[in-house]
Amino acid sequence: MKPLNIGLIGYGFMGRAHSNAYRRVGHFFDLDHEPVLKAVCGRDKDQVGAFARQWGYESFETDWRKLVSRPDIELVDVACPNDMHKPIALAAAKAGKMILCEKPLAMNSLEGLQMTRAVEKAGVPNMVWYNYRRIPAVTLAHDLVAEGRLGRIFHYRAKFLQDWTISKDLPQGGAALWRLDAKVAGSGVTGDLLAHCIDTALWLNGGIDRVTAMTETFIKERKHNLTGKVQEVGIDDACAFLARFENGSLATFESTRYARGHKALYTFEINGEQASLCWDLHDLHRLQYFDHRDEGRLRGWRSIHVTDGDHPYMGKWWVPGLQIGYEHSFVHQVADFLDGLAKGKPTGPTFRDALQTQAVCDAVLRSARSSRWEPVRRY
Repeated sequence: MKPLNIGLIGYGFMGRAHSNAYRRVGHFFDLDHEPVLKAVCGRDKDQVGAFARQWGYESFETDWRKLVSRPDIELVDVACPNDMHKPIALAAAKAGKMILCEKPLAMNSLEGLQMTRAVEKAGVPNMVWYNYRRIPAVTLAHDLVAEGRLGRIFHYRAKFLQDWTISKDLPQGGAALWRLDAKVAGSGVTGDLLAHCIDTALWLNGGIDRVTAMTETFIKERKHNLTGKVQEVGIDDACAFLARFENGSLATFESTRYARGHKALYTFEINGEQASLCWDLHDLHRLQYFDHRDEGRLRGWRSIHVTDGDHPYMGKWWVPGLQIGYEHSFVHQVADFLDGLAKGKPTGPTFRDALQTQAVCDAVLRSARSSRWEPVRRY
């Protein structure tokens, strides 16, 4: 296999997920390229050094500019907070590097458009880490919709619920809690959680035409970890919106970090003229499916255990009946990217795909401010 030298920027939760994918992909997928963990970058020298040793990176940097400029780095993986996505991606594109970027693509659509134009002008392979597409049951759902098995789509509904920010004593900002700082995250649950729901929805059901939304910030002020001062909270703690898809179907989306008892409840359901399907992250290896064309006396919801060799990706793993988990979605995404690289084909979601998700997020936030239906800009 041809070596592909990886430079990872960021060593938090996503840095670990990406590193695990790079290390495991070659053991299960036959590929033309082998990821080489060349360097990892982070601001804290001791912590990034420990991360490099733990995951087997050959070296580490504390300045992302130095990593991007290194001639031995071929692919830059942007796994740092959202406010750094744009400058790193622009620099990497200018340097002619391949770029994988964590979601959401940017702080807003304007930044995302600049990033998209930069990678397209440079002609560098690019992809955004919307990993839920690569869970086999979700991929199977996509295939069933694409095959027309559901018929005309009438409804799409999705939710992503968490409960980890309920305490008023939880501070905002800093390395661990940057998602609560609007200046770093851009938005709250809209960009962090609903972006996943939106990406999946666009992939499964096509473009969204317009939205109407409401958001709420339940705790208005929190102490900032960096300044020590009590500051206004600028993110959305909860968001709910209605949407009309371009195919005429209706949708509801909901996300919150204030749903006590839920740590990561992500679900979606699609209702079509002939059939329906639904999926739950907490039972990620199963797809629920109902087909009205079944014989009446046997008609009902069926639970498809997505572990057989003819299911998406599963032929690369264990024997039928044995499950895989969350981390495997990242392995699948790396495998697809490397396969596309060998074939000279882009692997979605590309920056331009993710820009459309960003456009929906922006329209949602606009609508929450205007209290009106807002159109979604097409890119």
